[in-house]
Amino acid sequence: MSKLAINGGPKVREKLFPAYKVIGEEEKEAVAKVLDTGMLSRYLGCWHDDFYGGEQVRALEKEWAEYYGVKHAIAVNSCTSGLYCAVGAAGIEMGDEVIVSPYTMSASATAALVYNAVPVFADIEEDYYCLDADSIEERITERTRAIIVVDIFGLPYDVDKINALAAKHNLIVIEDCAQAPGARCKDRFAGTWGDVGVYSLNYHKHIHSGEGGVVVTDDDDLAENMRLIRNHAESVVGAKGTKSLVNMIGFNYRMTEIEATIARCQLKKLDKLLKKRQDNCKYLSNKLGEIPAIVAPKVRPDCTHSYYKHSFKFKADIAGVDRNSFIDAVKAELPATELREIEGVLIGCGYVKPIYLEPMYQQQIAYGSNGFTFVGPHYNGKVNYSRGICPVVERMHFEELFCHEMMRPPTTHKDMDDLVNAFYKVWEHREELKAAEVSR
Repeated sequence: MSKLAINGGPKVREKLFPAYKVIGEEEKEAVAKVLDTGMLSRYLGCWHDDFYGGEQVRALEKEWAEYYGVKHAIAVNSCTSGLYCAVGAAGIEMGDEVIVSPYTMSASATAALVYNAVPVFADIEEDYYCLDADSIEERITERTRAIIVVDIFGLPYDVDKINALAAKHNLIVIEDCAQAPGARCKDRFAGTWGDVGVYSLNYHKHIHSGEGGVVVTDDDDLAENMRLIRNHAESVVGAKGTKSLVNMIGFNYRMTEIEATIARCQLKKLDKLLKKRQDNCKYLSNKLGEIPAIVAPKVRPDCTHSYYKHSFKFKADIAGVDRNSFIDAVKAELPATELREIEGVLIGCGYVKPIYLEPMYQQQIAYGSNGFTFVGPHYNGKVNYSRGICPVVERMHFEELFCHEMMRPPTTHKDMDDLVNAFYKVWEHREELKAAEVSR
């Protein structure tokens, strides 16, 4: 009789894992107060005191800047919008190159394309999965203007090496900190080490307002440029007296008062939520790391990890079965999570397909049908998006890495014991998987 659920045996757990619900009475009361004012947004897309938004937006910006110890915080309607603001404010132009990560949400790379610059993908680190400094250095050319680093899974990037490279080559560093709010590197928060840092308030992040983002910087000029791009810059620069019109085509990236008041409540909860997540991940890393074929995640020295996702490596040569078969068997032992039932068990092989393998990059078609902005008289480089350009990320994604999200509070150690038991059950009965592989 089969022991594994994937082959018809009993599951380790049937009860759904608890939902990650961080919206409470505080948010409801705050939203009700905003609704009572009747002022759900207070932006004007012209040079006026309301150009900077309403009471809740400005209060959020003040509180965010104080929490993170930065001079400027700019609220936007998404982290994606924040990245676009940052690239535009930095003066990135047609034909420039921006070095980006292949292993992140697509907007971290398309932020360059929005300004007709060309994304150049560097490889990731073997142990931390952030951009690898040596790979970045290999890709720097006379056309390189910026590096968009990503604090992937919640771990800060290699601040010392990458910032030194940026200083040496006079490059802007934009830090995508969507997954690492509250994480630290040395004595500063993640998101505050680049020239610009961008946070996410999307619904599945550590704290959220449904949608939203916040951009931070200590640079006065970058901050004001981002505020202009956020709110119809082209209609504002004349009356405001803005001298440089570079990238001053503005957008509507404005946050509403409701989103801002929710975000203010959420910011107060970040420390407590993060501590519980870190405790859960430490517990799981210790338990699962005892399985010979599983390598628990490392934390960069002098850093803390905020664990947006909890990532592990799987060594097929030790297990005798491939990663996908093993993880499929683990998932068969477990249920979905409340409110996310449609997604199935929240464990996945790899993360996102390396971005350069997506059709837009493989076919080099973005604006129009003639290959702009990847080719044309504006660009005197030659970009390469072939499979194999980033061997570490390809090996991690297609062979070794797996991630899960079942460490989010209010998940308890008892809940996670079921996850651990599922992994150990599959490990102990992996001969069933080997037999299935042979039969195929």
